[in-house]
Amino acid sequence: MDTRTTPAAVPERHLYRIPEAMRLLSMSRSVIYEQIRAGRLTTVKQGRTRLVPAIAINQYVELLMRESGGSYGEAA
Repeated sequence: MDTRTTPAAVPERHLYRIPEAMRLLSMSRSVIYEQIRAGRLTTVKQGRTRLVPAIAINQYVELLMRESGGSYGEAA
C-alpha cells in the first residue's frame, strides 16, 4: 500500500475539455496537443469531443515531477 500523501490536483470532476485542461496545466493549446501526440497526456473521446481525464492530468504532473527530480512538498 502506498502511504505517500499527494495533493489531489484535480478533485472536482472526472473529465475536462481541452480548454479546461489548458488552464489547469497552464499550457497552450499547441503544447497540450504535442503532449497528447507524444503519449504523455492521455485523452478519451466522447462522440467528437476529446476529453482529458482528471487522473491523466494528475499522472502528467507526476511525470513532470519525476523528470525534474522533485516531488510534492519539496522546495525546488
